[in-house]
Amino acid sequence: MRATLTAVIAVIIASAISAQPPAYKDPSLPVERRVADLLSRMTLEEKVAQTLAVWQQKRGLADASGTFDPAKAQAILQHGIGQITRPSDGVDRGGKRRSPRETVEFVNAIQKWTIENTRLGIPVMFHEEALHGLAAVKGTHFPAAIGLASTWDPALVERVFTVAAREARARGAQQVLSPVLDLARDPRWGRTEETYGEDPHLVSEIGLAAIRGYQGPMPALTPGHVFATAKHYAAHGPNEGGINTAPTPVPERELREALLWPFERAIMEGRIASVMPSYNEIDGVPSTASPFLLERVLRQEWGFAGSVVSDYNAIEQLVERHHVAASMAEAARLAITAGVDLELPDKRAYATLADEIRAGRIDQQALDRAVTRSLRLKFLAGLFEHPYADADEAERVTNTPDAQTLALDAARKSLILLKNTGALPLDRARIRTLAVIGPNAADVHLGGYSEDPGRGTSILQGLRDKAGPIKVVYAEGTRITEEPPNWSRDEVVAGDPVKNAQRVAEAVRIARGADAIVAVIGTNESTSREAWADTHLGDAATLALTGQQDDLVRELSTTGKPLVLVLVNGRPLAIGDAANRAAAVLETWYSGQEGGIAVAEALFGDVNPGGKLPISVPRTVGQIPVYYNRKPTSFRNYLFESRAPLFPFGHGLSYTTFRLDDLKLADREIGPAGRTSVSVHVTNTGTRAGDEVVQMYVHDVVASVTRPVKQLRGFARVSLQPGESTTVTLPIGPEALWLIDANMQRRVEPGDFEILVGTSSETTLKTTLTVK
Repeated sequence: MRATLTAVIAVIIASAISAQPPAYKDPSLPVERRVADLLSRMTLEEKVAQTLAVWQQKRGLADASGTFDPAKAQAILQHGIGQITRPSDGVDRGGKRRSPRETVEFVNAIQKWTIENTRLGIPVMFHEEALHGLAAVKGTHFPAAIGLASTWDPALVERVFTVAAREARARGAQQVLSPVLDLARDPRWGRTEETYGEDPHLVSEIGLAAIRGYQGPMPALTPGHVFATAKHYAAHGPNEGGINTAPTPVPERELREALLWPFERAIMEGRIASVMPSYNEIDGVPSTASPFLLERVLRQEWGFAGSVVSDYNAIEQLVERHHVAASMAEAARLAITAGVDLELPDKRAYATLADEIRAGRIDQQALDRAVTRSLRLKFLAGLFEHPYADADEAERVTNTPDAQTLALDAARKSLILLKNTGALPLDRARIRTLAVIGPNAADVHLGGYSEDPGRGTSILQGLRDKAGPIKVVYAEGTRITEEPPNWSRDEVVAGDPVKNAQRVAEAVRIARGADAIVAVIGTNESTSREAWADTHLGDAATLALTGQQDDLVRELSTTGKPLVLVLVNGRPLAIGDAANRAAAVLETWYSGQEGGIAVAEALFGDVNPGGKLPISVPRTVGQIPVYYNRKPTSFRNYLFESRAPLFPFGHGLSYTTFRLDDLKLADREIGPAGRTSVSVHVTNTGTRAGDEVVQMYVHDVVASVTRPVKQLRGFARVSLQPGESTTVTLPIGPEALWLIDANMQRRVEPGDFEILVGTSSETTLKTTLTVK
């Protein structure tokens, strides 16, 4: 009897235990325990599936209309999947894009099938692009990244990417592939517009603001936020010849002091969740296969615990472009051993992992490490508890009035007045007819990584709306490309010179009847863009205006009418002759969906431009590199040409004037670990309210290794009414003074440091700080 009772009790206990959910499904347990429990239950095929993604193969999950087809899912999702790439972008590249509601329906259908039809029910993570707003239909499109950097306003940038995160998360995404933390040191590079400029400190500060906006409080995602991805790690920007993905010839000291600094801060300060290795190689080793970058620096030195995702097709390129692997299987071995956890955008190389592990060519531990990191993010995203999105919410939070107001504010603050001899602001009381001329005037230019936001105002329309009694006339003037710009189309046909000559003549005829001319010129989305293939080019051998735009400006200048140049462009342009002919030059980059309104307001003086250049503007392509923080021996002039840029880093004018004085150090001497601050008095000496950006640079006077002539180490944007003054105080600590010495050790050396404070990299007050 006792034996029988014991057996019954044992059965009851066993049944109770078996009825309990597995540990990985218990949200009360620590994430690390849940990950370990889930990993212990997974088969080899299920683990490999978590390293894979689906993008172009999405067509295998959908019917002809793009709707998820459960009957097709088994072939692709039978073991689960790590990520689905860009669910909003439709069935294939160039095809119909999904609306917010359609995206959520697609995401939820995939999620539901995967949870209910795979053995362990591991949910899917979805990622989107959000370089300057969610790159999806009806997403709010803010100024291009280079424009956001031109605001020198981290608080504004954080708000921008809070909106981008809100819109992405509402559509079912948990990760975005932003921000870009590359240094744009060669403006021939077509991806310059994607960056925050040329300076490590500015890129770091704007990048950290973006990360805060995307991720919110970490480590677990809160509602309305997404994991950010720091890219492109590392040294992707100063590539040979300005060619996208080309080798980057950089020594380790410069790599660590400049090019890695924004990534280090993103990890150490921003707690960024994900990192994407770059396409390029450094010293013969592609980043995607670099143990130095992905293990030694990223994991060991910086303690990064997040996920590393490949750039699109980067693992394949180890075979097809870098030729360091003979097969996809070998490329997979190199990448996963180096530390790449997930292959994007489609499963190809990592689809060989199971066979490679069975054959003993890849250590099982490498796979387990990768899967652990990816699963950890899924738990931190709350996917096991809240896997589904809400279509009504996605529509409700998309491109809302508050987001549109923010996009307009960002566009206003991104505008940079490069030159003004008095032509701006345009006077509504004196101008009767305004001629708006140029290839970029009549269309909305959003730049790369954009979709249709469902709204937008061109500069021409903005001027018409703001002109009041002024008659606005228009002529195209010239075409940069004969066909409308298209960032995705491979073929680019330059504007026809014969037809452009006719267009120039017509524009001059119209301009002669006006009282003032606004010429809207620059690049477009076909001529300044990511060069992602040998058949899809975007880098430039020249920084000159193309499409006979110089001819247009020259002929317009002969009319004798005040000529204002408005630049709409993705890279700095060598506009020396055009700028000399113009009375004013306004840099707008690609200013987002509300940009036409902001530009018109600035031209008429309804708002006062206050942006600053985040990148130096060369006089000619032959000056490259022209970034401001070079070494002393780089500044000798050329024969018959200056070494100085046309417009320096940090430059930007205003419709008012400012005075900086009373520069003071809180302490004139500190120790190597000490901290102090510098303050300066700023006064608006003009008659209009305006913004000024106070910039602090540091120069190590004598050091054990050569140092840049100056380095940005602090800044603050302030708004002042006419006659108003304020004191700006900027901190100085080891992070502003350190170098990497001859033994490759980071330290602050004793000696004198010039502290330079001003309104650009070339206009500064100076004092000296001594480190004892």
